[in-house]
Amino acid sequence: MKEVMYRVQIHTGLSCLERAWSEVHMKLQGEDGESKRTGESGFLSIFEGKTTYNVSCSKSIGKLEWIKDTEIHRFREGTALIPELDSALGKSTRAEELEERQKVYCWTEFEEGLPHCMKAKDVNALPWEVQFSFQKTAEFGMTAAKEILEMNLTLEAECHDKWESFGAIKKILHPHQRLIIYLFLIFTKIVFYYFLTNTTCWISEYVQEHWRDDAFFGSQFLNGLNPMLIRRCQFLPTNFPVSEEMLFLDGAGRLEEELQAGNIFLCDYKVLDGLKANVINDKQQYLVAPLVLLHKHLRMNSSPSQFRSDIHVCLKQTAGEDNPIFLPNDSEYDWLLAKTFVRSAYFNEHELNIHLLRTHLLAEVFTVSLLRNLPMVHPLYKLLIPHTRYTLQINLMAREILISPKGTFTRYSSSGGEGMTTILKRSLSTMTYTSLCLPDDISDRGVESVPNYYYRDDGLALWNIIHKFISGVLSFYYKNDKLVKQDNELQSWIKDIFVHGFLSNESSGIPQHFDTVSDLVKFVTMVIFTCSAQHAAVNNGQFDYGGFMPNNPSTLQLPPPTQKGTATEETLLNTLPVVSTTAQVMAVLYLLSKQSSDFIALGQYPMTTSLKKVL
Repeated sequence: MKEVMYRVQIHTGLSCLERAWSEVHMKLQGEDGESKRTGESGFLSIFEGKTTYNVSCSKSIGKLEWIKDTEIHRFREGTALIPELDSALGKSTRAEELEERQKVYCWTEFEEGLPHCMKAKDVNALPWEVQFSFQKTAEFGMTAAKEILEMNLTLEAECHDKWESFGAIKKILHPHQRLIIYLFLIFTKIVFYYFLTNTTCWISEYVQEHWRDDAFFGSQFLNGLNPMLIRRCQFLPTNFPVSEEMLFLDGAGRLEEELQAGNIFLCDYKVLDGLKANVINDKQQYLVAPLVLLHKHLRMNSSPSQFRSDIHVCLKQTAGEDNPIFLPNDSEYDWLLAKTFVRSAYFNEHELNIHLLRTHLLAEVFTVSLLRNLPMVHPLYKLLIPHTRYTLQINLMAREILISPKGTFTRYSSSGGEGMTTILKRSLSTMTYTSLCLPDDISDRGVESVPNYYYRDDGLALWNIIHKFISGVLSFYYKNDKLVKQDNELQSWIKDIFVHGFLSNESSGIPQHFDTVSDLVKFVTMVIFTCSAQHAAVNNGQFDYGGFMPNNPSTLQLPPPTQKGTATEETLLNTLPVVSTTAQVMAVLYLLSKQSSDFIALGQYPMTTSLKKVL
């Protein structure tokens, strides 16, 4: 009988310190027999990313079931299988695998009323396969990260004085201070070998030069760190009594006409209303819940692509004499001060709701549910596992060094402490499936035709690419809706997400089960988009937009103005956070924004040479 040769590939990480030196023995077992144990005398192998071995058998042993030595290691054949099409033995090993994983990956509560998370005492308690690589650890180690967040960023980091001028703020990270920071980072055991070489401009010069401009202020609602809040306004809120005269000073249409034409947009920070603000350095801080109205209209004799935004700001949710509506034609510092209070609200809403909750915490829910409910042979596991990389460790670190009682955001933002939990709970209770699915969200907010909305344009392009890819893959395995309904592993996965991620809130619209292939494709598209493109959109520009503090202050030290005509430059400088708070938050934003050197781009699967071999 003709000899049959099986080829076995063993993968490790790609960097030099992730290679393995191991004595390897193999015995392949299939449905029709088994191979001899290879390397009876033992052989030393050096895994350099991928190593291939040939295992010879006198005849075909049929479909491979597992590989074993003195202990059972369930290394199934690489071909993906849904439960319905697996063998009896295969189904048994699937169940055993999940039983073991559910002992390791357990749910717990970080805070009552928030999405559940991975139960682990610390980073070292996490299973090795979800920890940082050596390379990632060297660049962003737990201990080093704690030190940079808790110690000085610059020589001024312990200075509790106010800023004397805006020029002083600009100088905080000018080139002559880079050596000081670099030496400090070495002292704190952080070695970013690319720290000085990869960044040509530490703080965006454009932000420094244009942070006062209304056009730049307005553009950040479309393409800044939080492009998710702006929505078309069909009816003016009753608590925002803008008059006809306030809105249209240069001959635009009447208020009702502009509303019906879709030219009025609203950003409402009501989730921040009534919060108990933080106390920093024994000084009470302030946080408002503003409403921002933007009016888009074409200039006379202008091309269709040109428009301007007239911005109107109300700093509180309750109308009254102590809550004036601020306009662009107010005095320079009345208007700039009003915009500064909006910017601080923007910071706190973005970091807690848009960034932490809607990407990090949701990604952790998707990850833990995946590891608990889908075996490695499941096609959805193979699709999603690359998108969970580092999620559990980075979130554990965030809970320890950013949002814990002594965490940086807790200590240096106006929403820190009690307010932080309130914002997260309010945001979760109102978060919907529609808002997580970009095409639905764009339509729901009525921003389909807003010019120059690059977040929408680029995001939809990526959403459609991901959707097409997922549809092609899942339709290959689920030939009909019946196979989706019968997949008990798949149904357990989505049920876990509904219960532990959305706390069984039916009004969220999150599926509790899948009935059709199209439903499954849409949800998986949302998961991958959330963990990749959406996170990049709200994370990667944090230092670009927030490195110059006046554009994105984490907290404010004076209460909001209750009347016009009193603000000066000195008033604004006294309102901004002190030097030490500025330095601490800048350190965090830099670390969160910095791309890891072992970054893997969306759509890349480095552990395999082709998608066919993965799936």
